[in-house]
Amino acid sequence: MARTYRLFVLGRPTFDVEYARACSAAAIAALRESGIGLVGDGEILFDNASLAAEIEAQGEARADGVVVIQSTFTDAEAICMIAEHFDTPLHIWALPEPRTGGRLRLNAFCGLNLAAHALGLRSKPIVPLYLAADGAGIAYAVEDWLKTQPQPAPAMRPAEPALSREGERGLEALRGMRIGRIGEHPAGFDTCAYDTARLSALADVSVEQIALSHLFDQARAVDDGDVLQTREGLRDVAGLAEVDQAQLDRSLRLRNALDQLKRQGRFDAFAIRCWPETFTEYGGAVCGPVSMMGEKRTPCACEADVYGALSSYLLQTIADAPAFLADIVDMDATTDTTVLWHCGQAPASMASEAEPVSATIHSNRRMPLLFQFALKAGRVTLARISQAGGHQFMVIAGGEMQEAPPSFSGTSGVLKLDRRTAEVRDDLLAAGLEHHIALVYGDHRAALEHVAHELGLPVLDLTQ
Repeated sequence: MARTYRLFVLGRPTFDVEYARACSAAAIAALRESGIGLVGDGEILFDNASLAAEIEAQGEARADGVVVIQSTFTDAEAICMIAEHFDTPLHIWALPEPRTGGRLRLNAFCGLNLAAHALGLRSKPIVPLYLAADGAGIAYAVEDWLKTQPQPAPAMRPAEPALSREGERGLEALRGMRIGRIGEHPAGFDTCAYDTARLSALADVSVEQIALSHLFDQARAVDDGDVLQTREGLRDVAGLAEVDQAQLDRSLRLRNALDQLKRQGRFDAFAIRCWPETFTEYGGAVCGPVSMMGEKRTPCACEADVYGALSSYLLQTIADAPAFLADIVDMDATTDTTVLWHCGQAPASMASEAEPVSATIHSNRRMPLLFQFALKAGRVTLARISQAGGHQFMVIAGGEMQEAPPSFSGTSGVLKLDRRTAEVRDDLLAAGLEHHIALVYGDHRAALEHVAHELGLPVLDLTQ
């Protein structure tokens, strides 16, 4: 007798809805072709109210499991609602998209990443799949996936007691570090949560809460001459005159306001609630200002990610160079490459000479200022002090950034990791890692080992 699965398709209307519908329809067809039965109509559920109604509509229907199609990026609230209702491992299928150089239309892998982290914190097992629905033999791949059991989290090891002057410099920077947290992290972003006492105990790091409205008020009050001076510093950025000038002015004011807050609070880094209010209430993007602050060695983490700010500051200090806090948006086993991306906020010194820095707008919110460029080729180190699974540990990885055109609009780079992409992807999801990881150029793994050892943090090395 054929097995039957409850079906939920998750998405958000700020992404390419028609494309998401086409991709999820192909996935549903592949599920049916594999010979299983489905409970649910397969319509994309764009909010939690729609999901709650679908859960109720499915009622007590007999089912052997649950399949979730991650059609676009979503926060983790919806997946947690599903996990609370059904006591079975969730099979979550995230849909890839081509690297077109244009808008990131789905960003589904990032949604899968958030889901894995949130459910890992709740000890809810998942079986992930990241595969295009229109490939040859897809029905057989789906059949195998549905038979797969959740993968255990990868083993961590004690940090090696390697002496490192770079590492000691990083430790010294962390001790007494001050982070300004501007606003709260968005709902469903467990990846950005933190505990004040735990952070203080780790390295005497302090966090000061700042209202998002205070940042906006500071920005509106910036002197026009200071804004003009900030714009003068962007003379080499192409296309500034082509974006909405009023929105550009508001965006640049955020850069000046962050500088003022840094001086006033003696902050080393910021964790900023960057959306939706910067667009919906203030009217300008903070992404470009984040890039500029990072270039000046004040890392700013999106989505009020305090540990992201901490990790970026640590890497920046170790490398004596700007750090980039990125999303992992594609891990393609076929090309054995990974795409690191964020809306448009990588430090400009990371730009490839073949792809000079240009001004652009946010792909979903349609406001400036963001930067557009591909990351330059070279050796890179990735790291994060993680809280996945409720435990603190150091994540380390290394690889070679490739010379490649932009994968998506904003700032992005194509990375060949030191280990097979599919293996790293499996470990990343099984560990339930956060969706932000910090990047710097150069090989700084020994310094990170030193820091981890001194802080008593075990190490998850993704590329060994």
